[in-house]
Amino acid sequence: MDKQTHFGFKTVDESEKAGKVAEVFHSVAKKYDVMNDLMSGGLHRVWKHFTLNTAGVKPGDKVLDIAGGTGDLSRGWVQRVGKTGEVWLTDINSSMLTVGRDRLLDEGIVLPVALADGEKLPFPDNYFNLVSVAFGLRNMTHKDAALKEMHRVLKPGGKLLVLEFSKVWKPLSPFYDLYSFKALPIMGKLVANDAESYQYLAESIRMHPDQETLKQMMLDAGFGKVDYHNLSAGVVALHKGYKF
Repeated sequence: MDKQTHFGFKTVDESEKAGKVAEVFHSVAKKYDVMNDLMSGGLHRVWKHFTLNTAGVKPGDKVLDIAGGTGDLSRGWVQRVGKTGEVWLTDINSSMLTVGRDRLLDEGIVLPVALADGEKLPFPDNYFNLVSVAFGLRNMTHKDAALKEMHRVLKPGGKLLVLEFSKVWKPLSPFYDLYSFKALPIMGKLVANDAESYQYLAESIRMHPDQETLKQMMLDAGFGKVDYHNLSAGVVALHKGYKF
């Protein structure tokens, strides 16, 4: 029998999850950035800006952007690594990847793009100086396998950045739940004509490991040191894992 995993609050066979997640992102790809701005009040741009500015990326570095979606982080990495560097934009979802690639091309940014599964990365060992994954890890079926793959492709001395929804400060939790489960699906229906995908979004955030649990998972995957920064009272956390 196939092993079971979660898809939001539902329990599904592991073999079904990737397809169900794919349906969500095929559905929302064209409205993804508009909805991000609406849902977060533009804060997602601040969170990504913080990630870019605290990464310590240098000219000439090699960077892998996993689940890079519409290309926000890749754009920032390209600016920081310069002409001597290398940035790969990857995503498992072809619709998201196409939106991101086309947007960057429209801005005159040409970079290698790959349809890639974060759990089975098509890159050699010890290749990248930095790996980033923003709002993508929670959708992966085997997070432990994905983290080990990210560790594998990093050079010794390299760094993994995981920007992801996390456990909000407890006094804010009732208000956050009300917003997530009532307002988000309504916005999804009105803007993207898709309430179900945004219901899944709210549920998937609740099923994702909290700050300390994810920190331990990254240590278990081989990272020698892991720390994290809570952003917006823990709505989002940026985890940094260092490969020794």
